[in-house]
Amino acid sequence: QVQLVESGGGLVQAGGSLRLSCAASGRTFSVYSMGWFRQAPGKEREFVTAIRWSGGSAFYADSVKGRFTISRDNAKNMVYLQMNSLKPEDTAVYYCAASTSISGLTEHTRYSYWGQGTQVTVSS
Repeated sequence: QVQLVESGGGLVQAGGSLRLSCAASGRTFSVYSMGWFRQAPGKEREFVTAIRWSGGSAFYADSVKGRFTISRDNAKNMVYLQMNSLKPEDTAVYYCAASTSISGLTEHTRYSYWGQGTQVTVSS
């Protein structure tokens, strides 16, 4: 079992920045990849970004490419989402997720473990 605890959500003005954190615990050795998803009211859950614990290139949705950055600290079992140049359309509940897969990471069905979600609100 893997547990994920998120922090860092809140209210920010358009153009501002916010940093989300996700702490993983439990049997994390079985987790190969970590990702972030978001869901706005009335919309489907949307892939944001993902990264493999072992390294390599990160993957980003076109809507956040160039503005968001995912990073990891393997020693601390932490994953971060740095969000810059935030827009009102970024407003959503953001979820941290863990996967035992190294492929298909843009699909939420590839993830076995999820955090509770944290609200990010960007005001105009």
